Amino acid sequence: MQAFDTVRNRSFPCDMWRPTEPVGVCPIILLSHSSGGSGPRGYTFLTNHLASHGYIVAGLNHSELVAPELERRESETPEQRAAPEARLEPAPVGIVGHSFGGWTALASPDVLHQIRAVVALAPGGSSNPRPGILPAKLAFKWGRDVPTLVLVADNDVCLPLDGMYEIFDRIPAAKRMVVLRHADHMHFMDNVEQLHEAVRTSPPWIPELDYLQQEMRPIAELCTGEQSHLFVRGLTVAHFDAVLKQNDEARRFLAGDIQAELASRGVEAFVHSAA
Repeated sequence: MQAFDTVRNRSFPCDMWRPTEPVGVCPIILLSHSSGGSGPRGYTFLTNHLASHGYIVAGLNHSELVAPELERRESETPEQRAAPEARLEPAPVGIVGHSFGGWTALASPDVLHQIRAVVALAPGGSSNPRPGILPAKLAFKWGRDVPTLVLVADNDVCLPLDGMYEIFDRIPAAKRMVVLRHADHMHFMDNVEQLHEAVRTSPPWIPELDYLQQEMRPIAELCTGEQSHLFVRGLTVAHFDAVLKQNDEARRFLAGDIQAELASRGVEAFVHSAA
């Protein structure tokens, strides 16, 4: 389907995932993908899982929009940025995004007041990005509590942990960060093994990213796609269930020993505490 932005006078392809047997009002999850060319369909491991748990997932394909839209955003009014024509009530709304989409997920509560929960997967937005990484700023002018889950990788060459910790410390809300061990930036997408090796062994698409080939570890030295997908799916659904559905079981799971729970499922991770 197409989503039309009347403020910017353009249409965006929009992929939707829905529960097969919806019960009552289904919470809505907005998906923002990375700046690569995969679009929302590069995250079907997560979107299908969310739909199976009673969520409607909407993912706009904004693959062609990166730096130009960020520059434009600086001069737009809050009303333009929020696109007020998009009416999301009465269903509760959450947002999940990866990489540049993770930046979008963290920036959206500034202007979209319907958002009640955020999941950021290896988000951009640190104050000192590596060469070739978009220097996108995060204002964090939320003005309210938007419970946030940040999931990151300990071997992320593009977005190292120190930048992730900095972003996490700035989030002005109830928050939790879980770090997946032996994982890189592509572990948050479909086809982890193939995509990781393609990025590691191919010439960089811009010269500033030539360090990727030098620093990325072979996929055989990292965790599997199955392990990373279990990590992302389980924690993302638990967070949205706890916040958007007020689910007590999900709240108890997140308040418990997450590291031990993941280890019992063959996933190595640790919880990072705020400074």
